[in-house]
Amino acid sequence: MLTSRITAAGLPRPAMGRVRVRTLLLIRWLAIFGQMAALLVVDELLDFSLPMLPAMATIGASVAVNVWIIARYNLNQWHNNRAAAVYLAFDIAQLAALLYLTGGLDNPFALLFLVPVTISATILSLRSAIYLGLLALLCVSLLARLHLPLPWPAPGFQLPQIYAAAIWISLVLGMLFLMFYAWRVAEEARRMSDAVAATQTALSQERELSALGSLAAAAAHELGTPLGTIALITKELLHRQTADTETQTDLEILAGEVDRCRKILASLARNPSAGADPAVSQMTFDALVADLAGRHGDGDTTIKVTAGATSNPPLVQRSPELVQGLGNLVENAMEFASSRVDLEFSWDDEQVELSIRDDGPGFAAGILDLLGDPYISTRPGSGRMGLGVFISKTLLERTGAALHFFNRRQGLGATVVIRWPRQIIELTTEERAKTDPAGFGHLQQLGRGEH
Repeated sequence: MLTSRITAAGLPRPAMGRVRVRTLLLIRWLAIFGQMAALLVVDELLDFSLPMLPAMATIGASVAVNVWIIARYNLNQWHNNRAAAVYLAFDIAQLAALLYLTGGLDNPFALLFLVPVTISATILSLRSAIYLGLLALLCVSLLARLHLPLPWPAPGFQLPQIYAAAIWISLVLGMLFLMFYAWRVAEEARRMSDAVAATQTALSQERELSALGSLAAAAAHELGTPLGTIALITKELLHRQTADTETQTDLEILAGEVDRCRKILASLARNPSAGADPAVSQMTFDALVADLAGRHGDGDTTIKVTAGATSNPPLVQRSPELVQGLGNLVENAMEFASSRVDLEFSWDDEQVELSIRDDGPGFAAGILDLLGDPYISTRPGSGRMGLGVFISKTLLERTGAALHFFNRRQGLGATVVIRWPRQIIELTTEERAKTDPAGFGHLQQLGRGEH
């Protein structure tokens, strides 16, 4: 579970269930001024007799809470979930006390119960929102029966019982609907915000790797001059030494090593990412799948690799996106599998396909159509964030893949099918030559040697 996010200013921002102190403070000040204005207008301008002293004391309690918060907190701090719930519970109780003094649900301002309930559903955890909703429901139900009468001009006036019951029902249904709607919208926004944050983190790491490549190129450029000086001095010392001496041998070794360093730096300057060994960065697709099975297999779960084609395997780039994306899916299948995971691959002139199957319980029917979205966990109740499949899908789609999720038969395991257009995943002749100056044919001959 995420515990914080990063704001645009680079500061940690608390996750779901927390709210800035300033926000609740401003909302409560608005409520205070609105309540005072309503009481003064009704009592002074409309000349209705209200219990002003206890009503003003009720409003004064809210003023005291705000003053205490100003003295205790920095306004830019964040309330945690519990503190925010306590303050909103106070707001509900204060509103209930004020309505008790001014007519209960007969007072049109009883509609204001929807405000703290909606705020709680937007900013708090689901459990806290439910507790506050129950508190508001209790207050509304008590006010339906227990309250001081409104000071109507005609003494003894009362609303019909059926109308009073209708007000109670409308408030209860309104609170339930707004709570559910506000919580669902806020939860979706939080999930997308966290998914964007995860993507930005990945992009930031990629930028750092790119910066390292640029640093390598800059270092290669800067180190060229001192290496050239060392090479020049070494050659002059070689000319001054007599043949067949130990010093001359050492200088020749030194000259060779300097020349080797200059070649390595020149290669880095041309392509900072070309340091990878072509034998590792380039693999045929069948070798990639076999390597994947070897790295993720363990003693409890068997991984079986099945080839649906044997000739002309596509040569692919063993990129981090490909390795990490496929590795996450294989690990997920192994966690669900009872005893076996099948990796079946095939290719033709049009596409390359890999199927990952397990003999576990299969995907839950309720999430099957949502797999690949952020925060959709394939194992509900595990405490995980539900980002594994989302990250795998995102990484593999960057390689040109399309992913499909389905169950073979209920209770007989899940299947993930990944398909690439062959012309996208397969390295071209030019791409092979860039990362294999010695020629890919030499690597093939090595790969076909006896083991």
